[in-house]
Amino acid sequence: MSDTDTRGPTEALRTPIVAVLGHVDHGKTTLLDKIRGSAVSEGEAGAITQHIGATAVPLDTISGMAGSLVDPDDFDLPGLLFIDTPGHHSFTTLRSRGGALADIAILVVDVNDGFQPQTIEAIDILKRTGTPFVVAANKIDTTPGWNAREGAPIQQTYEAQSKQARSRLDENLYRIIGNLSEQGFSADLYWRVQNFQKDVGVVPVSAITGEGIPDLLAVLMGLSQRYMKAEMQIDIAGPGKGTVLEVKEERGFGATLDVVLYDGTVREDERIVVGGTNGPIVTEVRALLQPRPLAEIRTEKRFERVEEVSAAAGVKIAAPDLEDAMAGAPVRVVRDRDLDAVIEAVESELAEIEVETEEEGVVVKADTLGSLEAMANALREAEVPILRAEVGDVAPRDIAIAGTAREPEHRVILGFSVDVLPDAADELDHSEVTLFEHDVIYQLVEDYDEFVEERKRAQQETVLDKIVRPCRFRVLEDHVFRQSNPAVVGVEVLSGTLKNNQYVAKWEGDEPTRVGQLNGIQEQGEDISEARAGSRVSVAIDGPTVGRQIDEGDELWIQLPEKHAKILEQELSGEIPADELEALQGYLDKHRRRDPFWGK
Repeated sequence: MSDTDTRGPTEALRTPIVAVLGHVDHGKTTLLDKIRGSAVSEGEAGAITQHIGATAVPLDTISGMAGSLVDPDDFDLPGLLFIDTPGHHSFTTLRSRGGALADIAILVVDVNDGFQPQTIEAIDILKRTGTPFVVAANKIDTTPGWNAREGAPIQQTYEAQSKQARSRLDENLYRIIGNLSEQGFSADLYWRVQNFQKDVGVVPVSAITGEGIPDLLAVLMGLSQRYMKAEMQIDIAGPGKGTVLEVKEERGFGATLDVVLYDGTVREDERIVVGGTNGPIVTEVRALLQPRPLAEIRTEKRFERVEEVSAAAGVKIAAPDLEDAMAGAPVRVVRDRDLDAVIEAVESELAEIEVETEEEGVVVKADTLGSLEAMANALREAEVPILRAEVGDVAPRDIAIAGTAREPEHRVILGFSVDVLPDAADELDHSEVTLFEHDVIYQLVEDYDEFVEERKRAQQETVLDKIVRPCRFRVLEDHVFRQSNPAVVGVEVLSGTLKNNQYVAKWEGDEPTRVGQLNGIQEQGEDISEARAGSRVSVAIDGPTVGRQIDEGDELWIQLPEKHAKILEQELSGEIPADELEALQGYLDKHRRRDPFWGK
């Protein structure tokens, strides 16, 4: 501890919590595994500790991995705690007041692919939660001509490469820096960054060869030490505060909580308050469980009981009545505080993440409170209304609720990283409810948008089938085959679609006069149901006599009911061909000379 420390006897600096996120297949899990694996070999005698849902890497081990980049004498933070589940699940698990559970994040980007949709989604969450982050520009070892140097700091390995390999890597790195700029972040290669509060540091790494990992750890430690020391200061003996990562059934214990503790201490037999689907749950800790040390992992029991756990740490809590507990919900130790005040604090935290719902909309299910909030934000931006939003797997009740929607496109459940309960799967098969599932938020919203568009297209096609289509055509000279009963004449379709069984009108001045009804169209002696612009066909028209009601050279129109003209102009103008739109416009213009509001 430094001489200037003014912390009280039970105050201590806790370990910063690190989350790893980024696009699918960009190497999040491989990077985490590499850090853990390197730490194990560096620590030998189990210096790193496996927690529930997290891995603690102490400062000495980090220093051993990072070499001269991390001098333990420069730091008084105890090390780093990596959340083991990479991606959104761990990251969108929120802490109070909308901040992420993680104190700092690693955004993994494949140097070859640059930013992908899920990268941008991760950036949006980082922006919203205000979480500091570094970019791990991964897969540098795939650069053509790259000569790998296992576990080396990046500047050392970069300088040992050929000019061509360096140039290729630079191109990819500067594209990532450009991607960050497009998202509103000033960024540069980490060794050029003067102020990490203003600029994002980009660290070139390989999760396979370990190159650049020393630099990544050095940047994480440096950022935490320099900018987060005050936030890491906790009353270690105070009542514990944490967040539920997952709710899991464990044999012999029933429903248990995997919790990341970020403040204070939790002990066996203490009373705790946990956020649940039906409000706060008050219960007592029966057991605190940690994984057995790596050396004993083969023993029959996976966990060992501990009497107390202090922040920052991952721990499994076994207690009664946890069936309704929610992933992402707060956990609070009561100890010497007023129970009602603790319940109220948990309630107010849950209220902050409440999703605004409407009387009509879709049903949303997500794996954690944080991802539920992220889903709600994405749907709000896409202007999709939400009827109900809950944490948990898809249950029969969700199908019943979704089935009550008035609009067919709202009879939908959007499930983010959740399962479908067996009895719900049966019900789904016999319902009109459509389920969309994905573990990528933007993909889920995109799939739903496509579904709505598809429905609209199908509806418009159905309407178009039932609606009278506009058409202007001309009786050809010397093509009268029969004068009446019915009149059979050759015509040229000038614009629009000529369909059988429609009424035919002729304009005289500002008035359209119905002259008959089409009851047959032939092209080269073959019966056809419709003819398009540019066609020359013979038509049979019931009603008129050639030489009286109609003549050679006359311009005729299909008579449009006013309601149909209105639908075509206002709802379907984008669905009909340009020449049909021209025929419609001509027909409306003629009518509106007499009545400006016709068809409006």
